[in-house]
Amino acid sequence: MADDWKTPEVDALFEAILRLESTDETERFFRDLCTLNELRDMAQRWAVVRMLDAGLHYADISRRTGASTATITRIASWLNHGENGYRSMLEKLDSASRAGTTSYPVAGDR
Repeated sequence: MADDWKTPEVDALFEAILRLESTDETERFFRDLCTLNELRDMAQRWAVVRMLDAGLHYADISRRTGASTATITRIASWLNHGENGYRSMLEKLDSASRAGTTSYPVAGDR
């Protein structure tokens, strides 16, 4: 049942997300789709991923983001042993940053 989350509704959501064309459009879509807490939770997870990738220690990540060390441990597990989604996006953003098409600092360095 590992794939029981893959439903036609989830597929339709992903198709909609793939059609977003700008940051502004994406912001508006996710703001309508998610509660503020859901957005903050996802943003926090993504910040944790970026900090883990940068080699920061769990305690430092927890202090910077407010995420518990248990949450950071779960995120680290997905980063290192998950579906490769986190790693793939980190690589894409790193490549874009090296090419000069985007600046993508480690969370907390802004």
